[in-house]
Amino acid sequence: MFFYLTFIASGSLGGLIATTQLISSLTNPARSSEVPDILTGLGIDIGAVSIFAFLYFRENTAKNAQLARLSREESLSNLKLRVNQNKIISVSSLRGIARLVICSGPASFILESFKLSEPFTESLLERGVLVVPFATDGNSPSLDFDESEDMKEITEKRKRLWQLAPVYVSEWTEWLDEQKKLAGISPESSVYLSLRLDGRVRGSGVGFPPWNALVAQLPPVKGLWSGLLDGMDGRVL
Repeated sequence: MFFYLTFIASGSLGGLIATTQLISSLTNPARSSEVPDILTGLGIDIGAVSIFAFLYFRENTAKNAQLARLSREESLSNLKLRVNQNKIISVSSLRGIARLVICSGPASFILESFKLSEPFTESLLERGVLVVPFATDGNSPSLDFDESEDMKEITEKRKRLWQLAPVYVSEWTEWLDEQKKLAGISPESSVYLSLRLDGRVRGSGVGFPPWNALVAQLPPVKGLWSGLLDGMDGRVL
């Protein structure tokens, strides 16, 4: 970016000098033969300034976007989660351990997301996925777990998948509203965000989380591919 500014300054100075020479040549008939060469030089200077200004603007935009992402992720890492009645942790505590999927919407949206995730429960847990349900309408969704003896094992896994709960609702609301604003979507929209193992946002969208796509795209965190593919969570948004 420093060199872009240097080239812009150099081109601008050259253009200023060429403009002065052009004015002098146009007002002096004896120098009229110099006009084509001066115009050529002026065109080169204007072209160079335009190109390097575009490159600088593009680089600056990318830098600002990167800073915005880092700020967003730092704020997210400081948000709190309740694991159980006696334990509260920050999102950053789960880096390298879990891939969080944040479901944000009214209680009815949370309940439907809960139901849609049921067929993928074991596969999601194998991939380190844990869900953070955040009800935006102030109602606490009542997640219905099958407590029958036959379903005991799967129920335990369902509870583990959906065990986390946001703490300090106002901070979560502020963070999610800011993400919706940046994405240009309505504050009332029901959304999901999926995080990588390193805590960075890898996917987001309006509507229900694509449980089947998460199972298809994410490698297991245990077994043959453990460690080798832990970082293969997709590009950062």
